[in-house]
This record gives sequence, structure tokens and C-alpha cells, in this order.
Amino acid sequence: MTGYPTSIGSSDESTITLLGKNLADELMGQVGFGELAFWLVAMRRPTPGELRVFESVLVALADHGLTPSAIAARLTLTGAPESVQGALAAGLLGGGSRFLGVTEDAGRFLADALAGHQEVGNELPTTDDGWDNLARAAVRAQKEAGRLVPGLGHPVHKNGDPRTPALLRIADEEGLRGPHLRLFEAVGRVHPELLGRTLPLNGAGVCGAALCDLGFHGDILRGFALLARAAGLVGHLAEEMRRPIGTAVYNEVHHATEYQPPSG
Repeated sequence: MTGYPTSIGSSDESTITLLGKNLADELMGQVGFGELAFWLVAMRRPTPGELRVFESVLVALADHGLTPSAIAARLTLTGAPESVQGALAAGLLGGGSRFLGVTEDAGRFLADALAGHQEVGNELPTTDDGWDNLARAAVRAQKEAGRLVPGLGHPVHKNGDPRTPALLRIADEEGLRGPHLRLFEAVGRVHPELLGRTLPLNGAGVCGAALCDLGFHGDILRGFALLARAAGLVGHLAEEMRRPIGTAVYNEVHHATEYQPPSG
């Protein structure tokens, strides 16, 4: 018989084991949810500094108001009030290249730039000028390929995303302002000369950089963004139950609809 190995958890009639620990006796009441989420993915417990940065990322990504994901969740609940799971899923399904997915995209962009720099035998920079040169090469490559630079720009915070300096400060205080964050900062300094305009370093991008500096691979970063946003969406759904706006949103769109018969 073929086995199905897992290092996450298991259970029997009387016990639940998670990450090699007795869930009831060794984890409940002793490990916070953020620490557990880190541990489940990294397969190791975070240091106190790592946990502070990690939980700051989760808080930064939990909610951003009535965004498309929140609206989708609320409207789904309006149509199917018995399906909280469907409403939550509807909100999470919108985590893509414009919302939430930027965390992954920025992390991949920075990690690829660093890997390409080191693959040809270069050492990581030790000065701001060195980081700026590396950032110029990375931004130039994106521009020449006709791709956007992930982590730049925000539809609301056009003059600066307040999450970015806060997370940089926290990472610095914990000694975790690593190469991905330093390169991200450098992108912020040099991109105007290459793109011809100045854009803010957004919160999703700095979160991706911070997660990479914590050792997480780009493939899992969107999962953390969705984990964080799930908390915000549950809050929106609870508020929708208490003080619904879904029907009003639907009615406003319905009455503002201008039907245009197809031409041709």
C-alpha cells in the first residue's frame, strides 16, 4: 500500500497532532495564529523579530475598504445569505494582478533580480549606489519587456502608501531589512529617471519584499495575502449581516444601467 506522507498534522481517536506537537496540550493557548501560520509554511517557529514583521504584513493586507473583493463578498452574501463560505470565496477569488496578487508579483520580481545578479558572480551591494544600480537594471529590463514594475503605484495613495515606511521601519528595528527590501527601496529611488514619472512604493509590494526577506518563496506569497484578506472579508460579512449595503449597491447599479443594443 502506498503511503501519503505529510508533516503538517494528523489525528486519531483521542489526539490531534500538528507540526509534531500535541495540539490541545502544547499549542492551544500557547501559540498565536500568526506564529502558527508562519510555522505551518516555513516548517520552523519564527523568532520574535520575524513574527513581528510577519504579523505586520498580515495586518497591512487585511483590509483596504470597499475594494472589489469586499464588494464581491458582500454582494454574494446578498444573493445567498445562507452561504458565508461562498461569499468569502467570492472575495478571495479576486486576488489577482491588480489586487492582492501584487504581493507575489513584487516578491518574484525582486527575487529574480537578485538571483540574476548573483548568478553571474556578483556580490550583493553594500551601498545605496550599488543597490540603485541593481534597481536600474531590473526596472530597465521590465520596461524593455513591456511589463509593469510590480509594487509601484496605488489607485488611492498616489503620494505615498502609509504602510510602506511603517513596514520598512519595523523590519529595520528587528534587523530584518534584507536584500529584497533594500532593492525595493532602491526601485523607489531610481524608477522616475527610467519611467518618466514618480509612483509610490505600495503596501502590497513592500509586503512581498518583507516576506521574501523572511525566507518565503514567491510561489506561496499570494497565499499569505489571501490569508490576511480573509480576516478582513469576514469582518465585511459580519458588518453586512448587521448593517447591509448589498441591496443598495445592486439597486444603484441597476438604476444607473444604460442599456445599449448591440450594433451590427
